[in-house]
Amino acid sequence: MTIELDIPKESLLALKVPHDQVGDMLRMAAAVKLFELGQLSSGAAARLAGVPRTVFLSRLADYGVD
Repeated sequence: MTIELDIPKESLLALKVPHDQVGDMLRMAAAVKLFELGQLSSGAAARLAGVPRTVFLSRLADYGVD
């Protein structure tokens, strides 16, 4: 499934992320938050983020999640 988002230019500038990496960053942020809320398992969150489970788990600390 593909979801299209309209992101204001100001928000893109504030993120300070290259435009070609914004989608990956948003997928990871959504996956981390849904995992933190208990709505996704770590495996499902990793699939949403598009990374292996071990990578997902290692990146949780970057988002302040245990």
